[in-house]
Amino acid sequence: MIYVVIGFLWLSICLYIILGGADFGAGIVELFTHKKARHKTKEIMYESIAPVWEANHMWLIIAIVILFVGFPEIYTTLSTYLHIPLVLMLLGIIARGTAFTFRHYDAVKDNMQVVYTQVFYYASLLTPFFLGLIAAATVSHSINPDAVGFLDLYIFSWLNWFGVSVGLFTVALCAYMASIFSLRETKDKADLTLMIKKSKQTMVFVVITGILVFLTAYISDIPLLMWVFSKPLGIMAIFFATIALGLILRAMNQRKLLPVRALAGFQMVMILVAATYQHNPDIILLGNGQHLSLLAHMAPPKTIAALGWALMLGSLFILPFLFYLMASFSRQRK
Repeated sequence: MIYVVIGFLWLSICLYIILGGADFGAGIVELFTHKKARHKTKEIMYESIAPVWEANHMWLIIAIVILFVGFPEIYTTLSTYLHIPLVLMLLGIIARGTAFTFRHYDAVKDNMQVVYTQVFYYASLLTPFFLGLIAAATVSHSINPDAVGFLDLYIFSWLNWFGVSVGLFTVALCAYMASIFSLRETKDKADLTLMIKKSKQTMVFVVITGILVFLTAYISDIPLLMWVFSKPLGIMAIFFATIALGLILRAMNQRKLLPVRALAGFQMVMILVAATYQHNPDIILLGNGQHLSLLAHMAPPKTIAALGWALMLGSLFILPFLFYLMASFSRQRK
């Protein structure tokens, strides 16, 4: 049953990166759009994130519950040493959702719309950035329980060059997912041309920040190159992600956009596989040479069994209604 729980954990993280990433990326793309085109970009982004807006954070909640119930030592370590970026990320999620709702449904149109918009923009930017910082801290050996002093324990455990580069890479991936998701929501050739341009710009941003991640990993003595390219699985994952990128470019150039969302989601899965498979099931690599493993640091077997059954039964209710939600929004937009 432990592998069922781990599978749901990985799936929830993956879906949050894909769907939640596209959601966050909507604000990022709008922020970095020229003011003359922002209104049009805003309309397109609203359409693209509508099916996942109501449900994207469900995946984050599921991941947190799985860690809290199934892997309490791992959950405690994360919430203790990374409590600052975690709180900032959660505040960003709250501020972004609130601002999005108020600027869309506020009955009074006044100067507060400007405030709501700015909060939406920068919360969309900073939330995935802190998510990237947290992810980098788990594998960079920067969390050291034996450290002495507040800065070493709770600041430098996540605030370092490698973490910043992964944060920027996460921001780039979110913007990329949002721009790709938006392609099929365009209503005319001018809109499509605009979003294809945005998609290609975010592709370049992803490549640049990806190179920066490898560079800072090398400087920080983190064996990221070895993790990704030392075994066939990592090489294959990068190869397939690159092939998917080429297919997306071809589909955009030919204006055949049906497969682009699936290809972009597949790319995200391949990137996650390449980044995590080498040290799996070790989920946190500590600075004192130890590690926390999903197999060695799990809850008692009875708890894992109950959690596994709850996840499987719950998915029978959650997934059909999620697909129904997406189908309902798709019908409304036709």
